[in-house]
Amino acid sequence: MFFSDSLLSLQAVRLESVFPQCTRYMVVVSTNGRQDTEESVVLGMDFSPSDSSCSIGMVLPLWSDTRIHLDGDGGFSVSTDNKIHIFKPVSVQAMWWVSALQSLHKACEVAHCHSYFPGSLFLTWVSYYQSRVSSDQAFINEWNAMQDVLSHRADSPVLFSEVPTERERTERLIKTRLREIMTQKDLENVTSKDIRTELEMQMVCNLREFKEYIDNEMIIILGQMDRPSEIFEHVYLGSEWNASNLEELQNTGVQYILNVTREIDNFFPGLFEYHNIRVYDEEATDLLAYWNDTYKFISRAKKAGAKCLVHCKMGVSRSASTVIAYAMKEYGWDLKQAFEYVKERRAVTKPNPSFMRQLEEYQGILMARGWRIVHMGSGVGGYACATMHLHFL
Repeated sequence: MFFSDSLLSLQAVRLESVFPQCTRYMVVVSTNGRQDTEESVVLGMDFSPSDSSCSIGMVLPLWSDTRIHLDGDGGFSVSTDNKIHIFKPVSVQAMWWVSALQSLHKACEVAHCHSYFPGSLFLTWVSYYQSRVSSDQAFINEWNAMQDVLSHRADSPVLFSEVPTERERTERLIKTRLREIMTQKDLENVTSKDIRTELEMQMVCNLREFKEYIDNEMIIILGQMDRPSEIFEHVYLGSEWNASNLEELQNTGVQYILNVTREIDNFFPGLFEYHNIRVYDEEATDLLAYWNDTYKFISRAKKAGAKCLVHCKMGVSRSASTVIAYAMKEYGWDLKQAFEYVKERRAVTKPNPSFMRQLEEYQGILMARGWRIVHMGSGVGGYACATMHLHFL
């Protein structure tokens, strides 16, 4: 399973798991790359004692932007290329005895020193492991579990959090069952009382004390249930509901998902290419800082001939702002033109006031960097499209 000809080092540490039938190891693999410098990758390995099988559940190349953060409770996270993975050794002693953390720090220093970045000639051998990710989906979900997530896929593990109260567990179950019921019902001919009655029948309990919670969740779900809005042929803008609807994603042809939330899980890791911008819809959020990365991600989907879903919770503010920023840079539109174009295709588009100011600033940045309009012609969806060339001032 591992390269042997040029393998420099291999460090492994056993991790905790929410699945008792699985033994997990984080493995740091280092070898000489094409540039004759040491390159490293973190592998997530899943072992099944029942049949003595071993599979790969995660592949994490260590780029120059890799950062390691201790959580103060014996665990740590590794962030790189806008991905964050959480690791918790079975004991603090194991972490230090195996020297995995020291190996990670060394690998980060080397990557930073030689400026390893995605798309370069560095770490090209990692594709060998990426093509061999074959763990069960539940195990892949565990490798991709995130902190601070409020909306989880049903089988997605919840790590590093306090044990939920009985009420919290009931609310999570209500939310899951409520989505299933509302998906199956003709909402034009059903009342909220009908839905609540069926919910009580399925859960075999009286939910009177959860009436307000159920009503609020129904409103949220109704607001999310519309199909994602096609903004461009390769870009869809939608909600949490759209991101969690596998059948809809597959029918739409989505292969890339840009998740612009901190509180919503990646529902299908391993099935789609994800990119996370982990921010809240708050005035203090600096969304502009991520728009270069989101532009590259959407452009990668377009280059691959694939479709990309950009979503937040409701598809109104965070994700809409990000799509507007993409349109400004990709098509050379000013803010007014990009905003009107997106809003025409998704009427609920409404960036919060801070994001609108950031879009205005982004417009200035694009101009300051030397964008010049050299040709006006027929554009996307009948809009005038500016063909742009980048001139360095």
